[in-house]
Amino acid sequence: MNEPLIAEVQEGLIRIRGEVSYDGKNFSGWGMQPDRRTVQGDIEIAFTQILQTERTIVQCAGRTDAGVHASGQVIHLDIPIAWADRLDDLAYKVNAILEADVVIKELLHTSQDFDARFSALSRSYTYLVKEGLRDPLTRERVYQNRKNLDVDAMNDASQVLLGLHDFSAFCKKNEFSTSIRNLQKFTWTRTQDNLIRVDVTSDAFCYSMVRALVGAVLAIGEGERTKEWLQEYLAGGVKDFSVFVAPAHPLTLVNVQYPDPAEYRDRIKVTLGSRPGKDTQPDEG
Repeated sequence: MNEPLIAEVQEGLIRIRGEVSYDGKNFSGWGMQPDRRTVQGDIEIAFTQILQTERTIVQCAGRTDAGVHASGQVIHLDIPIAWADRLDDLAYKVNAILEADVVIKELLHTSQDFDARFSALSRSYTYLVKEGLRDPLTRERVYQNRKNLDVDAMNDASQVLLGLHDFSAFCKKNEFSTSIRNLQKFTWTRTQDNLIRVDVTSDAFCYSMVRALVGAVLAIGEGERTKEWLQEYLAGGVKDFSVFVAPAHPLTLVNVQYPDPAEYRDRIKVTLGSRPGKDTQPDEG
């Protein structure tokens, strides 16, 4: 379970903010699941062992789904104040326990108002696509698209999705969560090694939203769909399961943006106010 959603810092503890990187290939996503290996599970076990607590709860900015990677995942946790001046040592000890596909990049003392998930202003993901003949050396980190793609057409079409919209057509329905999101960036760029890099930023993402957006626009790049179709599909607000959803393995959470520390609590109120009910939905998959 990923509870509690918001918790006050208990007496004798301090709140810590951390940055985490992981290869999602062998994880069943971020959130704890019975009898499955998860990122949260591995990290919590390591911290609990070092801190010698009953359970050290670790919350994250974006609850990535199975197979999704992160280079800039942000976490928070509360630890005994005795560790306040030993955060580098704590990170070292935790990393010594963690397997090679996940690492704590840094730990910093933060405000007790900080919440990795609900204080966030935005999350940014990248997605990699390769055209034509497959490359065995990149197959685990890129999506192989057999046809050549019109990058200009995909960029042009993606712009109709920017702004505040109901992205129900691009999300798995969840009665406890809104699908209204503010998409801030959606671009397609050819890299020097002839891959296509997709950059997507939003205030938050519904489950499978990034992959659904990528899959829909790929059809435009292949000439099978049009910008007008995409606009109508968004406005319709109904998910069509015949529309391709891109696979998880090329998707990486790369950055999370936060306001100034003095604004953490206000940002939490704004975030929770936009998500009626108990939001149990993963942020991305």
